[in-house]
Amino acid sequence: MLKKERAAYIEKRLAELYPDPPIPLDHSNNFTLLVAVLLSAQCTDLRVNKVTPALFAHADNARDMCTVDEQIILDIVKPCGLAPRKGKAIAELSRILVEKHGGEVPEDWQALEALPGVGHKTASVVMSQGFGIPAVPVDTHVHRLAQRWGLTDGTNVVKTERDFKKLFPPESWNALHLQFIMYGREFCTARGCDGRVCEICTSCYPNRKKPFVAKKP
Repeated sequence: MLKKERAAYIEKRLAELYPDPPIPLDHSNNFTLLVAVLLSAQCTDLRVNKVTPALFAHADNARDMCTVDEQIILDIVKPCGLAPRKGKAIAELSRILVEKHGGEVPEDWQALEALPGVGHKTASVVMSQGFGIPAVPVDTHVHRLAQRWGLTDGTNVVKTERDFKKLFPPESWNALHLQFIMYGREFCTARGCDGRVCEICTSCYPNRKKPFVAKKP
């Protein structure tokens, strides 16, 4: 298959497997989504979903979070790893949201990425899943699968995102990156598939002889 043919097949097959992909992080509004995504850095979504109910019981919005002692935040988020950095970021971004954005999460790339602990990937998740704006958050699954399926060369996540956007229409991005994640967790795992095992890998590259080693983000 040519690259465009692979992309078309992948988009169609993933839509068949996951017609309505759920957002993996539990949240009730854009603030809780922002905090959950921040906590998910180097941590599983499952663990984040176990931790956030206790945190959001204290505060599920920026104004209330500003009143929670930073040590309480830190103690709650400790199981997510990098707790000092994440706890401080949650406290600081809450204050900034209140002072500069009326307590609301801004629907603006530059403003989001200026918040403590919020990089491009986190902003992409909030823009796509919170505001419905087409975006491509590149996590480890998207980066790995895009390489295995010959959609990018894996140089870095910036290039993976750029190549992804060239191959797929904007209206598909928000669902498609979630479908990549779900397929990557279920069928094309880091260790369970070496580029010659799962359905999409074998369909895209039926003659692949050697294991494919994806570059890490």
